[in-house]
Amino acid sequence: MVFDRRKSILEAAEKSFSMFGYKATTMDQVAKIANVGKGTIYTFFKNKEELFYEVVSSMVHEMKELAQTSMKEEKTFFENLHRALYSVLEHRRQHQLAIKLSQEVREIGTPAAIEALDLVEQAILFFLEQEIARGIANDEVKKCDPSLTAFLMFKMYIALIFDWEKSHQSFSKEEIANHLEFYMMTGIKPE
Repeated sequence: MVFDRRKSILEAAEKSFSMFGYKATTMDQVAKIANVGKGTIYTFFKNKEELFYEVVSSMVHEMKELAQTSMKEEKTFFENLHRALYSVLEHRRQHQLAIKLSQEVREIGTPAAIEALDLVEQAILFFLEQEIARGIANDEVKKCDPSLTAFLMFKMYIALIFDWEKSHQSFSKEEIANHLEFYMMTGIKPE
């Protein structure tokens, strides 16, 4: 029973943060959506910040699981990395909370929303860094700085998925993989 209330509060909080953003969500709204008294929320969470952190942490965990499950043993390092990155960023693009937080950051610049999106980005970068380091150890990737490579790869993906389509026709999943392989793996320097 206790777990069910906590779970319903978290679901209600995610719904409220997704609809109204961090700044406009109140504990009263969450209580109403969860169909519990406001005091019940404080039984599980000290404040709105702690509740929000729990919701965002759940979203990050979801993305980590998605990245892990997209990795296939029979695929190459590059194919796996592409699948994982694409899956996570597509999920982020369609996840209502991520969408609302991105909008809130653009329009208001709410510090909690900025921190939440940074937490998501740091989790993605950490995952990439680990995979690149593993690729180096397995001789699937040249020796390089895994942290810098993860950062550049992530930013290129963001640019190809989100930024490019603002003024150009969007790329297919295969086109993104081809561009990433060309610019990150092969390079533009003639042989």
